[in-house]
Amino acid sequence: MDTGKQVNRYTGKQVIVRSSTENWSLVTGHCKLALFFLLSSFLLTSCARPIAAPTATITLPPTSTLTLETSTLATLTLDTSTPDTLSPPRPQYLLDLHLNYATKSAFVNETIVYTNQSADTLTSLVLAVEPTCAQSFTLNGIAVNQIPITNYIFDSQNIQAYIRHRLEIPLAQPLAPNAQVTLQLNFTLILPVVGNFSDATSLCSQIYGYTAQQLNLVDWYPFVAPYVNGKWILHNPWYYGEHLTYEAADFDVRVTLDNGTNVVIASSGAEADSPAEGTRRFTLEAGRAFALSFSADYQVATATVGDVTINSYYFPSYAVAGNAVLAASVQAFNIYTQRFGPYSHKTLSIVQGDFDDGMEFSGLYFHSKGIYNNYDGTLVNHLTAVSVHETAHQWWFEMVANDQGFEPWLDESLATYSEIVYYETVQPAALTDWWWIYRFDPYVPLNQVDTRIYEGEGQRPYWNKAYLNGAHFLQDLRIRMGDEAFFAFLQDYLAQERGKISTSADFFAILRAHTSADISDLIAQYFQNPH
Repeated sequence: MDTGKQVNRYTGKQVIVRSSTENWSLVTGHCKLALFFLLSSFLLTSCARPIAAPTATITLPPTSTLTLETSTLATLTLDTSTPDTLSPPRPQYLLDLHLNYATKSAFVNETIVYTNQSADTLTSLVLAVEPTCAQSFTLNGIAVNQIPITNYIFDSQNIQAYIRHRLEIPLAQPLAPNAQVTLQLNFTLILPVVGNFSDATSLCSQIYGYTAQQLNLVDWYPFVAPYVNGKWILHNPWYYGEHLTYEAADFDVRVTLDNGTNVVIASSGAEADSPAEGTRRFTLEAGRAFALSFSADYQVATATVGDVTINSYYFPSYAVAGNAVLAASVQAFNIYTQRFGPYSHKTLSIVQGDFDDGMEFSGLYFHSKGIYNNYDGTLVNHLTAVSVHETAHQWWFEMVANDQGFEPWLDESLATYSEIVYYETVQPAALTDWWWIYRFDPYVPLNQVDTRIYEGEGQRPYWNKAYLNGAHFLQDLRIRMGDEAFFAFLQDYLAQERGKISTSADFFAILRAHTSADISDLIAQYFQNPH
């Protein structure tokens, strides 16, 4: 885009637009992120005063090599006496993690209590095992209802076919509707360097593994894929976008840092009473994906919003940006609670990544180190925009899930539009003079909002379709409906779909209950398929 005056498509106002070389690419955490090309400064007002928080330097004690016991299948007993362990039908995951931070290795006992919520009798269960992508996962044993089995199907070495993350466990006794089964898995993780993958594993997560400053466990445990309409939803990974779909589940995670390694732990869940000395316990109800991050370098800034604690974990020398992330997330949290509905959990962790990538998980999101480096002290910068986008994913991904491979627009367009909701509340001028100009206009968004990640025709076109054009559809929809009806719809959509895996059909069915306006022209303009 050439320097000069142009008409802003959102407001109709004439504005000064800088050259395309000054614009930077959209970076949102719910995708594999590119390197960041950011503007060096902006001229609008600065953000709110950072929230002060104490910092500390942590000294690591000597460590020794973790011995991985793989000869027997250990048993983790389900603790049904505690109030934070809920009964079915939600799946329950109990994870006993023994981590050696020094050797970047772990030994895990996992118990899954699964209830068949479908109308079908199941003869097997299908699990996603994402660490196989980085060839860092060794399965030591499986038991079904405490009986060890060996006839499972796990093609973990089929790299070229990209189906190595599929583990199928046959059931000796078919699982009738509403019946329950208990799986026990024992596995070892030898963690990779973050992003250090060969061409054959180029689709792996850019977050899972370790760097010089941190160790990240994301999608690190086998989980049962959702079973919907007679099919297991487990897609192959792709070069951009997310391919996984998660059921809401309850988590009870015990972390033992071998040799007493003294690191700070950022977690998806709230910390609970420890079951044993030297072990820390974290619990999460109705979460999608439980993530952990460890570092001896983390500094922490904290804010409390009602009964929710929000923590910002950042590296030394990043205090200003680390507090700005916290301030923006707190603002967004309050706005989204009012506009959309209440948050489900008691904590939210924001983690600075030692890499140029970002991603949201349950009650936790990672931020790219690059945007911390380019923070300029104002609200009109990538650090703020991505912070409020990722915070929004705690509503649109976490509370209301979707098939991220086949219908990514359902969370990405809503999270992107939530940036608009944030800016129009805290600094309206930023929308008309900055957001649409730098976040939207330079990239010529296309239609096909409802594209699959495999049909995106490249990362930039995919972003344009699912994120940006999806946000523009929601803006046009809001204008057509009016503010009151539009936000009533979003609140009802959250209320009805909370804890579920929503579909485009669900979205439009709830939408049409809130408006009699003819939106057929909008659907024809933005979508490939009729809705």
